[in-house]
Amino acid sequence: MPMIEKLSDDLRPEKFSKLSQLVDNFCSEHAQLPAFTCLGRTLDYGEVDELSDRFAHYLITQTNLKPGDRIAIQLPNILQFPIAFYGATRAGLVVVNTNPLYTAQEMAHQFKDSGVKGIVILSNFCDKLEKILPGTKIETIIVTQLGDIQKPLQRLFLNFVIKTVRRLVPAYSLSNTADFHTVANTPVPSFDYPEAGQGDDTALILYTGGTTGVAKGAMLSHNNLITNMMQLRSRCLGVIGDKVESILAPLPLYHSYAFLLHCLTMPYSGNHNILVPNPRDTAGLVKLFKKWPISGFVGINTLYLALLRHKDFPSIDFSSLKFCGAGGMAMTTSVSEEWAKATDSPIYEGYGLTECSPVVAVNIPGKERAGTVGPVVPETETKVVNDDGIEVATGERGELWIRGPQVMKGYWEATEESAEALTSDGWFKTGDYVEISDDGYISIVDRKKDMILVSGFNVFPNEIEDWVNRHPGVLECAAIGVPSEKTGESIKLFIVPSQKDLDIESVRAHCKEGLTAYKMPREYVLIEDIPKSLIGKILHRELRDKA
Repeated sequence: MPMIEKLSDDLRPEKFSKLSQLVDNFCSEHAQLPAFTCLGRTLDYGEVDELSDRFAHYLITQTNLKPGDRIAIQLPNILQFPIAFYGATRAGLVVVNTNPLYTAQEMAHQFKDSGVKGIVILSNFCDKLEKILPGTKIETIIVTQLGDIQKPLQRLFLNFVIKTVRRLVPAYSLSNTADFHTVANTPVPSFDYPEAGQGDDTALILYTGGTTGVAKGAMLSHNNLITNMMQLRSRCLGVIGDKVESILAPLPLYHSYAFLLHCLTMPYSGNHNILVPNPRDTAGLVKLFKKWPISGFVGINTLYLALLRHKDFPSIDFSSLKFCGAGGMAMTTSVSEEWAKATDSPIYEGYGLTECSPVVAVNIPGKERAGTVGPVVPETETKVVNDDGIEVATGERGELWIRGPQVMKGYWEATEESAEALTSDGWFKTGDYVEISDDGYISIVDRKKDMILVSGFNVFPNEIEDWVNRHPGVLECAAIGVPSEKTGESIKLFIVPSQKDLDIESVRAHCKEGLTAYKMPREYVLIEDIPKSLIGKILHRELRDKA
Protein backbone atom coordinates (compact mmCIF):
# COMPACT_ATOMS: atom_id res chain seq x y z
CA MET A 1 0.00 0.00 0.00
CA PRO A 2 1.43 3.44 -0.93
CA MET A 3 2.50 5.94 1.71
CA ILE A 4 -0.31 8.12 3.06
CA GLU A 5 0.30 11.84 2.60
CA LYS A 6 0.07 13.72 5.89
CA LEU A 7 -1.33 17.17 6.55
CA SER A 8 1.29 19.74 7.54
CA ASP A 9 1.40 20.89 11.16
CA ASP A 10 -0.28 24.23 10.37
CA LEU A 11 -3.24 22.36 8.85
CA ARG A 12 -3.84 19.96 11.73
CA PRO A 13 -7.60 19.78 12.35
CA GLU A 14 -7.12 19.02 16.05
CA LYS A 15 -6.85 22.74 16.80
CA PHE A 16 -10.66 22.87 16.60
CA SER A 17 -12.89 20.43 18.47
CA LYS A 18 -16.17 21.69 17.02
CA LEU A 19 -17.56 23.84 14.23
CA SER A 20 -18.72 26.65 16.53
CA GLN A 21 -15.12 27.05 17.69
CA LEU A 22 -14.01 27.26 14.06
CA VAL A 23 -16.70 29.87 13.30
CA ASP A 24 -15.66 31.93 16.33
CA ASN A 25 -12.07 31.80 15.10
CA PHE A 26 -12.55 33.05 11.56
CA CYS A 27 -15.22 35.61 12.46
CA SER A 28 -12.92 37.27 15.00
CA GLU A 29 -9.69 36.73 13.04
CA HIS A 30 -11.07 38.31 9.86
CA ALA A 31 -13.65 40.67 11.36
CA GLN A 32 -12.82 43.61 9.07
CA LEU A 33 -12.55 41.59 5.85
CA PRO A 34 -15.41 41.07 3.36
CA ALA A 35 -17.07 37.70 3.96
CA PHE A 36 -20.15 37.33 1.75
CA THR A 37 -21.68 39.41 -1.02
CA CYS A 38 -25.12 38.85 -2.55
CA LEU A 39 -27.54 41.04 -4.49
CA GLY A 40 -25.32 44.07 -4.00
CA ARG A 41 -24.83 43.81 -0.20
CA THR A 42 -21.48 42.84 1.32
CA LEU A 43 -21.14 41.62 4.91
CA ASP A 44 -17.76 41.54 6.61
CA TYR A 45 -16.91 38.71 8.98
CA GLY A 46 -17.64 40.92 11.98
CA GLU A 47 -21.19 41.53 10.73
CA VAL A 48 -21.67 37.82 10.01
CA ASP A 49 -20.49 37.15 13.58
CA GLU A 50 -23.04 39.55 15.05
CA LEU A 51 -25.96 38.41 12.90
CA SER A 52 -25.34 34.70 13.48
CA ASP A 53 -24.90 35.40 17.20
CA ARG A 54 -28.35 36.98 17.30
CA PHE A 55 -29.75 34.03 15.38
CA ALA A 56 -28.19 31.57 17.84
CA HIS A 57 -29.58 33.57 20.79
CA TYR A 58 -33.08 33.36 19.33
CA LEU A 59 -32.81 29.59 18.84
CA ILE A 60 -31.56 29.09 22.39
CA THR A 61 -33.91 31.43 24.24
CA GLN A 62 -37.08 31.69 22.14
CA THR A 63 -37.66 28.15 20.83
CA ASN A 64 -38.05 24.66 22.22
CA LEU A 65 -35.05 23.42 20.24
CA LYS A 66 -32.41 21.68 22.32
CA PRO A 67 -28.77 20.81 21.52
CA GLY A 68 -28.71 17.79 19.23
CA ASP A 69 -32.09 18.57 17.65
CA ARG A 70 -32.19 18.84 13.87
CA ILE A 71 -32.98 22.06 12.01
CA ALA A 72 -33.45 22.24 8.24
CA ILE A 73 -32.09 25.08 6.12
CA GLN A 74 -34.01 25.43 2.86
CA LEU A 75 -32.44 28.44 1.17
CA PRO A 76 -30.73 29.31 -2.10
CA ASN A 77 -27.33 31.05 -2.12
CA ILE A 78 -28.25 34.19 -0.20
CA LEU A 79 -26.72 35.93 2.82
CA GLN A 80 -29.21 34.26 5.16
CA PHE A 81 -27.65 30.85 4.50
CA PRO A 82 -24.29 31.27 6.28
CA ILE A 83 -25.95 33.31 9.04
CA ALA A 84 -28.46 30.53 9.70
CA PHE A 85 -25.84 27.79 9.52
CA TYR A 86 -23.35 29.50 11.84
CA GLY A 87 -26.13 30.44 14.27
CA ALA A 88 -27.60 26.94 14.37
CA THR A 89 -24.14 25.45 14.89
CA ARG A 90 -23.46 27.85 17.76
CA ALA A 91 -26.79 26.82 19.30
CA GLY A 92 -25.66 23.18 19.28
CA LEU A 93 -28.15 22.05 16.65
CA VAL A 94 -27.59 19.51 13.88
CA VAL A 95 -28.14 21.15 10.50
CA VAL A 96 -29.99 19.37 7.69
CA ASN A 97 -29.32 21.06 4.34
CA THR A 98 -32.31 20.89 2.02
CA ASN A 99 -32.59 21.54 -1.70
CA PRO A 100 -34.81 24.65 -2.00
CA LEU A 101 -36.27 23.29 -5.25
CA TYR A 102 -37.59 20.11 -3.65
CA THR A 103 -41.21 19.23 -4.29
CA ALA A 104 -43.55 18.86 -1.32
CA GLN A 105 -43.20 15.08 -1.61
CA GLU A 106 -39.39 15.24 -1.43
CA MET A 107 -39.52 17.67 1.49
CA ALA A 108 -41.87 15.33 3.35
CA HIS A 109 -39.53 12.37 2.99
CA GLN A 110 -36.47 14.25 4.17
CA PHE A 111 -38.15 16.05 7.07
CA LYS A 112 -39.86 12.92 8.35
CA ASP A 113 -36.74 10.80 7.99
CA SER A 114 -34.44 13.26 9.77
CA GLY A 115 -37.02 14.25 12.38
CA VAL A 116 -36.28 17.96 12.01
CA LYS A 117 -37.98 20.10 14.65
CA GLY A 118 -37.15 23.46 13.11
CA ILE A 119 -36.68 25.00 9.67
CA VAL A 120 -35.31 28.18 8.11
CA ILE A 121 -37.13 28.63 4.82
CA LEU A 122 -37.51 31.19 2.05
CA SER A 123 -41.07 32.49 1.77
CA ASN A 124 -41.18 31.34 -1.88
CA PHE A 125 -41.33 27.71 -0.68
CA CYS A 126 -43.70 28.05 2.27
CA ASP A 127 -46.75 26.85 0.32
CA LYS A 128 -45.06 23.45 -0.04
CA LEU A 129 -44.16 23.37 3.64
CA GLU A 130 -47.78 24.09 4.52
CA LYS A 131 -48.89 20.98 2.62
CA ILE A 132 -46.61 18.57 4.44
CA LEU A 133 -46.23 20.21 7.85
CA PRO A 134 -48.81 18.05 9.71
CA GLY A 135 -46.75 14.92 8.96
CA THR A 136 -43.55 16.33 10.43
CA LYS A 137 -42.19 17.20 13.90
CA ILE A 138 -41.50 20.80 12.90
CA GLU A 139 -42.49 23.33 15.57
CA THR A 140 -40.07 26.20 14.89
CA ILE A 141 -40.50 27.92 11.52
CA ILE A 142 -38.30 30.90 10.65
CA VAL A 143 -39.36 32.53 7.38
CA THR A 144 -37.15 34.84 5.36
CA GLN A 145 -37.72 36.91 2.25
CA LEU A 146 -35.09 37.28 -0.42
CA GLY A 147 -34.03 40.80 0.53
CA ASP A 148 -34.08 40.50 4.32
CA ILE A 149 -30.35 41.17 4.85
CA GLN A 150 -30.13 43.98 2.32
CA LYS A 151 -30.00 47.69 3.20
CA PRO A 152 -33.47 49.04 4.19
CA LEU A 153 -34.54 50.54 0.84
CA GLN A 154 -33.08 47.66 -1.19
CA ARG A 155 -34.80 45.19 1.14
CA LEU A 156 -38.22 46.79 0.63
CA PHE A 157 -37.71 47.03 -3.12
CA LEU A 158 -36.53 43.43 -3.59
CA ASN A 159 -39.22 41.91 -1.41
CA PHE A 160 -41.93 43.97 -3.12
CA VAL A 161 -40.78 43.00 -6.62
CA ILE A 162 -40.45 39.28 -5.76
CA LYS A 163 -43.85 39.08 -4.10
CA THR A 164 -46.02 41.62 -5.94
CA VAL A 165 -44.51 42.21 -9.36
CA ARG A 166 -43.00 38.84 -10.24
CA ARG A 167 -45.46 36.90 -8.03
CA LEU A 168 -42.84 34.35 -6.99
CA VAL A 169 -44.27 33.82 -3.50
CA PRO A 170 -47.35 31.55 -3.68
CA ALA A 171 -50.04 32.15 -1.07
CA TYR A 172 -49.57 30.17 2.13
CA SER A 173 -50.85 30.04 5.70
CA LEU A 174 -48.45 29.07 8.46
CA SER A 175 -49.01 29.95 12.10
CA ASN A 176 -46.49 30.81 14.81
CA THR A 177 -43.68 31.66 12.41
CA ALA A 178 -40.72 33.91 13.21
CA ASP A 179 -39.45 36.60 10.86
CA PHE A 180 -35.77 36.19 9.96
CA HIS A 181 -35.28 39.91 9.48
CA THR A 182 -36.58 40.64 12.98
CA VAL A 183 -34.50 37.88 14.56
CA ALA A 184 -31.28 39.00 12.85
CA ASN A 185 -31.81 42.66 13.67
CA THR A 186 -32.70 42.37 17.35
CA PRO A 187 -29.67 43.21 19.55
CA VAL A 188 -28.95 40.61 22.24
CA PRO A 189 -27.04 40.65 25.53
CA SER A 190 -23.82 38.73 25.96
CA PHE A 191 -24.51 35.03 26.52
CA ASP A 192 -22.77 31.67 26.50
CA TYR A 193 -23.29 29.04 23.84
CA PRO A 194 -24.31 25.58 25.08
CA GLU A 195 -21.67 22.92 25.67
CA ALA A 196 -22.90 20.61 22.95
CA GLY A 197 -21.77 18.78 19.86
CA GLN A 198 -18.08 18.25 19.20
CA GLY A 199 -15.57 15.73 17.90
CA ASP A 200 -17.35 12.73 16.47
CA ASP A 201 -20.84 14.04 17.26
CA THR A 202 -23.02 14.62 14.21
CA ALA A 203 -22.94 18.23 13.00
CA LEU A 204 -24.54 18.01 9.58
CA ILE A 205 -26.89 15.63 7.78
CA LEU A 206 -26.74 15.74 3.99
CA TYR A 207 -29.15 13.66 1.96
CA THR A 208 -27.84 11.52 -0.85
CA GLY A 209 -28.84 8.41 -2.71
CA GLY A 210 -25.58 6.85 -1.54
CA THR A 211 -24.56 4.04 -3.84
CA THR A 212 -28.13 2.73 -4.14
CA GLY A 213 -31.73 3.35 -3.14
CA VAL A 214 -33.77 6.35 -2.05
CA ALA A 215 -32.24 9.38 -0.42
CA LYS A 216 -30.52 8.71 2.91
CA GLY A 217 -28.99 11.15 5.37
CA ALA A 218 -25.21 10.96 5.56
CA MET A 219 -24.16 11.88 9.10
CA LEU A 220 -21.09 14.09 9.05
CA SER A 221 -19.36 14.87 12.33
CA HIS A 222 -17.54 17.99 13.47
CA ASN A 223 -14.26 16.11 12.95
CA ASN A 224 -15.30 14.96 9.46
CA LEU A 225 -15.99 18.50 8.26
CA ILE A 226 -13.07 20.25 9.96
CA THR A 227 -10.62 17.64 8.66
CA ASN A 228 -12.01 17.75 5.13
CA MET A 229 -11.78 21.53 5.22
CA MET A 230 -8.08 21.23 6.00
CA GLN A 231 -7.64 18.55 3.32
CA LEU A 232 -9.21 20.82 0.70
CA ARG A 233 -7.21 23.79 1.98
CA SER A 234 -4.01 21.81 1.46
CA ARG A 235 -4.82 21.72 -2.27
CA CYS A 236 -6.12 25.31 -2.53
CA LEU A 237 -3.00 26.84 -0.98
CA GLY A 238 -1.08 26.14 -4.17
CA VAL A 239 -3.05 28.82 -6.02
CA ILE A 240 -5.42 30.57 -3.60
CA GLY A 241 -3.98 33.01 -1.06
CA ASP A 242 -5.42 34.02 2.29
CA LYS A 243 -7.39 37.24 2.95
CA VAL A 244 -7.07 38.55 -0.61
CA GLU A 245 -9.28 36.51 -2.92
CA SER A 246 -12.82 36.89 -4.26
CA ILE A 247 -14.36 33.48 -4.88
CA LEU A 248 -17.55 33.12 -6.93
CA ALA A 249 -20.17 30.72 -5.50
CA PRO A 250 -22.55 29.61 -8.26
CA LEU A 251 -23.07 26.02 -7.04
CA PRO A 252 -25.81 25.66 -4.39
CA LEU A 253 -24.62 25.81 -0.79
CA TYR A 254 -26.88 22.91 0.19
CA HIS A 255 -24.65 20.76 -2.02
CA SER A 256 -21.75 19.22 -0.11
CA TYR A 257 -18.83 20.62 -2.14
CA ALA A 258 -20.06 24.21 -2.34
CA PHE A 259 -20.97 24.06 1.34
CA LEU A 260 -17.48 22.93 2.37
CA LEU A 261 -15.77 25.45 0.11
CA HIS A 262 -17.80 28.57 0.84
CA CYS A 263 -19.09 28.05 4.38
CA LEU A 264 -15.88 26.63 5.88
CA THR A 265 -12.73 26.58 3.72
CA MET A 266 -12.81 30.08 2.25
CA PRO A 267 -14.05 31.74 5.48
CA TYR A 268 -11.21 30.07 7.39
CA SER A 269 -8.88 31.57 4.77
CA GLY A 270 -10.42 35.02 5.26
CA ASN A 271 -11.52 35.18 1.64
CA HIS A 272 -14.53 36.86 0.06
CA ASN A 273 -17.43 34.68 -1.17
CA ILE A 274 -19.75 36.10 -3.82
CA LEU A 275 -23.03 34.19 -3.59
CA VAL A 276 -25.07 33.51 -6.73
CA PRO A 277 -28.77 32.80 -5.99
CA ASN A 278 -29.49 31.56 -9.52
CA PRO A 279 -26.58 29.89 -11.34
CA ARG A 280 -28.74 29.50 -14.45
CA ASP A 281 -28.71 33.26 -14.90
CA THR A 282 -25.66 33.23 -17.18
CA ALA A 283 -25.98 36.94 -17.94
CA GLY A 284 -25.89 37.65 -14.21
CA LEU A 285 -22.75 35.52 -13.84
CA VAL A 286 -21.07 37.44 -16.63
CA LYS A 287 -21.90 40.72 -14.85
CA LEU A 288 -20.33 39.43 -11.63
CA PHE A 289 -17.16 38.46 -13.52
CA LYS A 290 -17.01 42.00 -14.87
CA LYS A 291 -17.74 43.67 -11.53
CA TRP A 292 -15.38 41.72 -9.28
CA PRO A 293 -11.78 40.51 -9.69
CA ILE A 294 -12.79 36.85 -9.47
CA SER A 295 -9.92 34.67 -8.27
CA GLY A 296 -11.65 31.34 -8.62
CA PHE A 297 -14.80 29.28 -8.57
CA VAL A 298 -16.01 25.73 -8.80
CA GLY A 299 -18.53 24.72 -11.45
CA ILE A 300 -19.69 21.81 -13.55
CA ASN A 301 -19.45 21.14 -17.26
CA THR A 302 -22.89 22.65 -17.88
CA LEU A 303 -21.93 25.94 -16.25
CA TYR A 304 -18.61 26.28 -18.06
CA LEU A 305 -20.29 25.57 -21.38
CA ALA A 306 -23.04 28.14 -20.74
CA LEU A 307 -20.45 30.82 -19.95
CA LEU A 308 -18.37 29.99 -23.01
CA ARG A 309 -21.43 30.36 -25.24
CA HIS A 310 -22.62 33.67 -23.77
CA LYS A 311 -22.29 36.57 -26.18
CA ASP A 312 -20.45 38.77 -23.64
CA PHE A 313 -17.97 36.10 -22.55
CA PRO A 314 -15.14 37.37 -24.81
CA SER A 315 -15.25 40.80 -23.12
CA ILE A 316 -14.52 39.45 -19.61
CA ASP A 317 -11.11 40.24 -18.11
CA PHE A 318 -9.82 36.98 -16.58
CA SER A 319 -6.45 38.33 -15.48
CA SER A 320 -7.26 37.75 -11.77
CA LEU A 321 -8.51 34.17 -12.27
CA LYS A 322 -6.28 31.64 -10.51
CA PHE A 323 -8.35 28.55 -9.82
CA CYS A 324 -11.23 26.83 -11.61
CA GLY A 325 -12.49 23.59 -10.15
CA ALA A 326 -14.89 20.94 -11.37
CA GLY A 327 -16.60 18.07 -9.63
CA GLY A 328 -19.90 16.23 -9.55
CA MET A 329 -19.78 15.29 -13.23
CA ALA A 330 -16.98 14.69 -15.71
CA MET A 331 -15.72 17.61 -17.76
CA THR A 332 -15.78 17.07 -21.50
CA THR A 333 -12.38 17.45 -23.13
CA SER A 334 -13.63 20.03 -25.61
CA VAL A 335 -15.06 22.32 -22.91
CA SER A 336 -11.95 21.99 -20.70
CA GLU A 337 -9.64 22.86 -23.56
CA GLU A 338 -11.78 25.76 -24.79
CA TRP A 339 -12.02 27.23 -21.27
CA ALA A 340 -8.27 26.98 -20.64
CA LYS A 341 -7.52 28.62 -23.97
CA ALA A 342 -10.01 31.46 -23.42
CA THR A 343 -9.11 32.25 -19.81
CA ASP A 344 -5.52 31.00 -19.46
CA SER A 345 -6.74 29.15 -16.37
CA PRO A 346 -7.06 25.34 -16.47
CA ILE A 347 -9.92 23.52 -14.81
CA TYR A 348 -8.77 21.29 -11.96
CA GLU A 349 -11.05 18.27 -11.74
CA GLY A 350 -11.75 16.63 -8.43
CA TYR A 351 -13.82 13.82 -6.99
CA GLY A 352 -15.92 13.50 -3.92
CA LEU A 353 -18.98 11.96 -2.35
CA THR A 354 -21.40 13.34 0.20
CA GLU A 355 -20.43 10.43 2.44
CA CYS A 356 -16.83 11.73 2.41
CA SER A 357 -17.64 15.30 3.49
CA PRO A 358 -17.20 15.32 0.37
CA VAL A 359 -13.63 15.77 -0.96
CA VAL A 360 -11.67 12.62 -1.81
CA ALA A 361 -9.33 13.61 -4.63
CA VAL A 362 -8.25 16.84 -6.37
CA ASN A 363 -5.80 17.52 -9.15
CA ILE A 364 -2.77 19.32 -7.75
CA PRO A 365 -2.20 22.76 -9.30
CA GLY A 366 0.79 22.60 -11.59
CA LYS A 367 0.61 18.81 -11.65
CA GLU A 368 -2.88 18.39 -13.06
CA ARG A 369 -3.54 15.50 -15.41
CA ALA A 370 -6.40 15.67 -17.93
CA GLY A 371 -8.94 12.86 -17.77
CA THR A 372 -8.28 12.19 -14.08
CA VAL A 373 -9.61 13.54 -10.79
CA GLY A 374 -6.09 13.71 -9.39
CA PRO A 375 -4.61 11.91 -6.38
CA VAL A 376 -6.38 11.58 -3.03
CA VAL A 377 -6.13 14.39 -0.50
CA PRO A 378 -3.87 13.94 2.56
CA GLU A 379 -4.70 11.45 5.33
CA THR A 380 -6.74 9.34 2.88
CA GLU A 381 -6.34 5.70 1.85
CA THR A 382 -7.74 4.04 -1.27
CA LYS A 383 -7.95 0.55 -2.61
CA VAL A 384 -9.52 -0.92 -5.70
CA VAL A 385 -11.37 -4.21 -5.29
CA ASN A 386 -13.13 -6.74 -7.53
CA ASP A 387 -16.71 -7.91 -7.09
CA ASP A 388 -15.57 -10.29 -4.34
CA GLY A 389 -14.01 -7.48 -2.34
CA ILE A 390 -10.46 -8.60 -3.13
CA GLU A 391 -7.93 -5.88 -3.90
CA VAL A 392 -6.72 -5.83 -7.51
CA ALA A 393 -3.29 -4.91 -8.86
CA THR A 394 -2.31 -1.30 -9.55
CA GLY A 395 -3.75 -0.09 -12.85
CA GLU A 396 -6.54 -2.67 -12.93
CA ARG A 397 -10.17 -1.66 -12.90
CA GLY A 398 -12.39 -2.21 -9.88
CA GLU A 399 -14.58 -0.55 -7.28
CA LEU A 400 -12.98 2.28 -5.31
CA TRP A 401 -12.97 2.00 -1.52
CA ILE A 402 -12.03 4.99 0.65
CA ARG A 403 -10.79 5.19 4.23
CA GLY A 404 -9.98 8.43 6.00
CA PRO A 405 -11.06 10.92 8.68
CA GLN A 406 -13.55 12.53 6.29
CA VAL A 407 -15.65 9.36 5.88
CA MET A 408 -19.14 9.71 7.38
CA LYS A 409 -20.36 8.06 10.57
CA GLY A 410 -23.10 6.30 8.65
CA TYR A 411 -26.61 6.95 7.34
CA TRP A 412 -29.14 8.50 9.68
CA GLU A 413 -31.26 5.76 11.30
CA ALA A 414 -30.38 3.32 8.52
CA THR A 415 -28.36 0.57 10.18
CA GLU A 416 -28.55 -1.94 7.33
CA GLU A 417 -27.64 0.60 4.64
CA SER A 418 -24.76 1.86 6.77
CA ALA A 419 -23.41 -1.68 7.25
CA GLU A 420 -23.65 -2.27 3.51
CA ALA A 421 -21.71 0.89 2.67
CA LEU A 422 -19.09 0.78 5.44
CA THR A 423 -16.86 -2.13 6.40
CA SER A 424 -16.10 -2.91 10.02
CA ASP A 425 -12.56 -1.55 9.59
CA GLY A 426 -13.68 1.81 8.19
CA TRP A 427 -13.64 1.43 4.40
CA PHE A 428 -16.40 3.20 2.48
CA LYS A 429 -17.53 1.44 -0.70
CA THR A 430 -18.04 4.19 -3.26
CA GLY A 431 -19.85 2.21 -5.93
CA ASP A 432 -17.60 3.79 -8.57
CA TYR A 433 -15.34 1.79 -10.84
CA VAL A 434 -11.91 3.35 -11.25
CA GLU A 435 -8.35 2.82 -12.38
CA ILE A 436 -5.46 4.24 -10.33
CA SER A 437 -2.08 4.88 -11.95
CA ASP A 438 1.27 3.95 -10.41
CA ASP A 439 1.65 7.49 -9.10
CA GLY A 440 -1.85 7.64 -7.61
CA TYR A 441 -3.95 9.53 -10.18
CA ILE A 442 -7.53 8.28 -10.23
CA SER A 443 -9.59 7.85 -13.39
CA ILE A 444 -13.33 7.28 -12.98
CA VAL A 445 -14.42 4.76 -15.59
CA ASP A 446 -17.93 3.62 -14.66
CA ARG A 447 -20.53 3.45 -11.93
CA LYS A 448 -21.36 0.21 -10.23
CA LYS A 449 -25.03 0.90 -9.77
CA ASP A 450 -27.70 2.35 -12.02
CA MET A 451 -27.45 5.86 -10.64
CA ILE A 452 -27.87 8.65 -13.20
CA LEU A 453 -25.72 11.79 -12.91
CA VAL A 454 -27.51 14.92 -14.12
CA SER A 455 -25.53 18.17 -13.86
CA GLY A 456 -23.61 16.75 -10.92
CA PHE A 457 -26.70 15.54 -9.04
CA ASN A 458 -27.38 11.88 -8.23
CA VAL A 459 -30.68 10.61 -9.63
CA PHE A 460 -31.75 7.06 -8.92
CA PRO A 461 -34.11 5.23 -11.30
CA ASN A 462 -36.31 3.74 -8.60
CA GLU A 463 -37.15 7.20 -7.25
CA ILE A 464 -38.46 8.30 -10.65
CA GLU A 465 -40.13 4.95 -11.34
CA ASP A 466 -41.94 4.96 -8.01
CA TRP A 467 -43.50 8.34 -8.77
CA VAL A 468 -44.35 7.70 -12.43
CA ASN A 469 -45.97 4.35 -11.60
CA ARG A 470 -48.58 6.27 -9.61
CA HIS A 471 -49.98 7.67 -12.87
CA PRO A 472 -53.22 5.81 -13.65
CA GLY A 473 -52.23 5.33 -17.27
CA VAL A 474 -48.84 3.72 -16.49
CA LEU A 475 -48.56 -0.02 -15.96
CA GLU A 476 -44.83 0.07 -15.26
CA CYS A 477 -41.80 2.09 -16.28
CA ALA A 478 -38.01 2.22 -16.20
CA ALA A 479 -35.63 5.19 -16.17
CA ILE A 480 -32.07 5.26 -17.51
CA GLY A 481 -29.39 7.85 -18.13
CA VAL A 482 -28.31 8.69 -21.65
CA PRO A 483 -25.36 10.89 -22.68
CA SER A 484 -26.00 14.63 -22.83
CA GLU A 485 -23.52 17.27 -23.95
CA LYS A 486 -25.24 19.82 -21.73
CA THR A 487 -25.81 17.95 -18.46
CA GLY A 488 -23.52 14.92 -18.67
CA GLU A 489 -26.53 12.63 -18.66
CA SER A 490 -30.24 13.16 -19.14
CA ILE A 491 -33.11 10.88 -18.17
CA LYS A 492 -34.89 8.66 -20.65
CA LEU A 493 -38.11 7.04 -19.46
CA PHE A 494 -39.54 3.82 -20.90
CA ILE A 495 -43.26 3.33 -20.22
CA VAL A 496 -45.51 0.29 -20.51
CA PRO A 497 -48.98 1.91 -20.69
CA SER A 498 -52.06 0.46 -19.01
CA GLN A 499 -54.26 2.07 -21.64
CA LYS A 500 -53.79 2.37 -25.39
CA ASP A 501 -54.41 6.09 -25.60
CA LEU A 502 -51.96 7.17 -22.90
CA ASP A 503 -51.18 10.88 -23.28
CA ILE A 504 -47.45 11.50 -22.81
CA GLU A 505 -48.16 15.11 -21.85
CA SER A 506 -50.18 13.91 -18.86
CA VAL A 507 -47.19 11.81 -17.75
CA ARG A 508 -44.91 14.83 -18.20
CA ALA A 509 -47.28 16.94 -16.05
CA HIS A 510 -47.35 14.19 -13.42
CA CYS A 511 -43.55 14.13 -13.31
CA LYS A 512 -43.41 17.90 -12.93
CA GLU A 513 -45.75 17.66 -9.94
CA GLY A 514 -43.59 15.22 -7.98
CA LEU A 515 -40.02 15.51 -9.23
CA THR A 516 -37.38 18.25 -8.94
CA ALA A 517 -36.39 19.75 -12.29
CA TYR A 518 -33.11 17.84 -12.63
CA LYS A 519 -34.98 14.55 -12.05
CA MET A 520 -37.42 15.23 -14.89
CA PRO A 521 -37.21 12.79 -17.84
CA ARG A 522 -36.29 14.47 -21.13
CA GLU A 523 -37.38 11.57 -23.35
CA TYR A 524 -40.50 9.42 -23.06
CA VAL A 525 -40.76 6.14 -24.95
CA LEU A 526 -43.76 3.80 -25.02
CA ILE A 527 -42.82 0.11 -25.15
CA GLU A 528 -44.67 -3.19 -24.79
CA ASP A 529 -42.42 -4.80 -22.20
CA ILE A 530 -39.52 -3.91 -19.90
CA PRO A 531 -36.60 -6.37 -19.72
CA LYS A 532 -36.28 -8.05 -16.33
CA SER A 533 -34.17 -10.67 -14.61
CA LEU A 534 -35.52 -14.05 -13.53
CA ILE A 535 -36.49 -12.59 -10.17
CA GLY A 536 -38.26 -9.62 -11.77
CA LYS A 537 -35.59 -6.95 -11.34
CA ILE A 538 -35.57 -4.34 -14.09
CA LEU A 539 -32.50 -4.73 -16.29
CA HIS A 540 -31.54 -1.10 -16.72
CA ARG A 541 -28.30 -2.07 -18.44
CA GLU A 542 -30.22 -3.77 -21.27
CA LEU A 543 -32.25 -0.63 -21.77
CA ARG A 544 -29.07 1.45 -21.83
CA ASP A 545 -27.55 -0.87 -24.40
CA LYS A 546 -30.64 -0.55 -26.61
CA ALA A 547 -30.69 3.22 -26.18
